[in-house]
This record gives sequence, structure tokens and C-alpha cells, in this order.
Amino acid sequence: MNSSPMRMPWVDTAKGLSIILVVMMYSAYNTGEYTGGVGFLHYVIGFATPFRMPEFFLISGLFLSQVIDRPWRRYVDRRVVHYLYFYVLWAIISIGLKIGIFSRDPAGMLHDLAMAVVQPYGVLWFIYMLAVFGLAAKLLRQFAVPAWIVIPIAACLQMWAPHPDSYAVEQFAAYFVFFYVGFVMAPLVFRLVEWTQARPALAAAGLLLWAVINGLLVYSPGYDMQPVGMRMGLAAWPPLHLTLAVAGAVALCVLGGFLSKFPAMEWLRWLGEHSLVVYVAFTIPMSLFRGAALASGLLTDTGMLSLTVLLVSIISPVILYFIIQRIGFGMFLFERPAWAHVDDGSAAQAASKTPLPAAATQSSRT
Repeated sequence: MNSSPMRMPWVDTAKGLSIILVVMMYSAYNTGEYTGGVGFLHYVIGFATPFRMPEFFLISGLFLSQVIDRPWRRYVDRRVVHYLYFYVLWAIISIGLKIGIFSRDPAGMLHDLAMAVVQPYGVLWFIYMLAVFGLAAKLLRQFAVPAWIVIPIAACLQMWAPHPDSYAVEQFAAYFVFFYVGFVMAPLVFRLVEWTQARPALAAAGLLLWAVINGLLVYSPGYDMQPVGMRMGLAAWPPLHLTLAVAGAVALCVLGGFLSKFPAMEWLRWLGEHSLVVYVAFTIPMSLFRGAALASGLLTDTGMLSLTVLLVSIISPVILYFIIQRIGFGMFLFERPAWAHVDDGSAAQAASKTPLPAAATQSSRT
């Protein structure tokens, strides 16, 4: 499938790398929780610990400048309601299946549904926080708060890493700085990627140097790999952690630019273009397959089981996506229907669409 001319291939390729890292983390740690062991994927995802989620948020902020000055109603439709629609829909699906059906706990299901309003639910916290970040950025813009004030305060919150009772507040402190840095640094990031794309040998050398430094700092003395997480070495020092997060996020953008030049990487670009499809739907096949694999006893090695769970978790939502495209029913799972828009122009545009739009997952929706 060819990319839309309105999209930037390197951005989608970088998003493809990001979604693989996110699903890899959940696959490795979820498997490790049940096997009690550590596999090779634990060390791969351990390397990415500083920048795994920061990169996702930084990319989401890259296109914010295209919409942030739009009228409130249109902006809220694109940057708040858009994400809340998918969050609410998939929270209902996930909680209904896991708690209501599999656990047969209607009371627990209703409790979790109510809590999901104020406490981001499960892996869907990322979509919830994108809506919050979009609203916060618009308010800061509305009140003309300069970036030189916002970024230092957001950076201090990230390094402080508070753990209040509110998970939403905790995640805001941990990741808003990357979203806002993506917004502010967008012109620089775009120029850097364009510059390195024209100099592939230099880009490869720079990425290799970054990978060595990042790996040495993450796996320096003091690191501890566990079945459900890891403690980094020197990279855990808050100022260094923040620096490595931004550096790693930018490095993945450069890597996306490098890989997007190869036709063999088209699948990765496609995956990034449809990253929302994978993100909202991967946990259900992940849990089902992991449980079945462990029950069968055929695959017990933590590393190989984690890898298999990763592949199933990524491929299953893609298969579902193509099935929906083929039968023409269920598009509401990955595309907002007209009634879920608060801007009349957006609703009319959504109503006129028949196929699942590739642009539905692009952060630069206008």
C-alpha cells in the first residue's frame, strides 16, 4: 500500500519502530510475569527503556503547530475528542471482555469503567494522555506562556517523577515534556532528518555511536534485569535519563528517515501509519495467546515465548483491520464515525468516507 502524499514516510517509519517497541515491552514483561524468567527480548527492551515512550510522545507533538492556532472547537475535535473516542471505546471493550466476561464480575466491571474516567486504564493510558497533553498545550498557547518557561518546568517534573494517587498526574509529569519538546523542536527535527537522509553513511555512523553510548549507560554497573521490568545503571540518574530520552527519541526519528529510503521497509512504514490499529487492539490477542501457549506446555522458554507473543500481538490487529476493510463493517473500531465529532466540518468529512482512512492515525490531522 502506498503512502498518502500528505504523509511523511519517515514519520510513519519512526512510528512503526515505536509501536514495535511498545508491544515488545508488554510482550516481554507480561510473559516474564507468568514464567518468572528473563528472555533476550528483555534486554532489547531494556536498551530502549530511556526513550521507548518519550519517542511516541515527541512524534505526536511534531505536528501540533499545524493545528494549535485553530479555533477551540476544531482543535478540541482533532486533538482531544479524537483520542477520547478511541480511549472510551476500547476501554469499554477491554474491561467488558476481561472483567465482565472472562472474570464474570459485573460489579468489578462497572467499578473499573467508572474509574477509567479519572484513571487511565491499562495500556490505553497513552491515548488518554494524548488528549490531556493536547488540551494542556492549547491552554498554554491561549495564555501565551513562553516555551522557555514551560520546558524547564516540565523537565523538572519529569526528573522529580512524583508518584501521587492519580495515575494521570503521574504520567503527565513523566511525559508532557517530550510532547511539548516535539512541538517546539519540530523544525529542528525535520531539518535534522532531511539532512541525515541525504548523508546515509554519516547517519549510520551517528546512530551507531548513539546506540553504543545509550547501551553502555543503561547497562552500566547497578542495572538489574527482572521478569517484569528493569533498573537501569547510570542512565537512571534523572538528568541523564531525561537527556537519553530526548536523544533516543531524536535518534529514532533519524533511524526512521534512514530506513524509509529502503523499499524493503515499506511494511514498517505501513505499520506506523496504522499504529493506532495495533495499539488499541494488541492486548487481547496477547493475553489469549500467551495463556494458551503456557497451558499447552509447547513453548515455555521466556525468550522464544516473548518473541512469539510479540508477533501474534502485532499481526492479529492487522488481520482484524483487513477483515474490517473487506467486509465493510466495524470501521468504528479504528475510525471515528460522524456522530463522534464536535466540529461540523469534521463530521461532514467523516461521513463522506467509506474505507478506513490511513490518515486516521496521523498526529497531523487538520
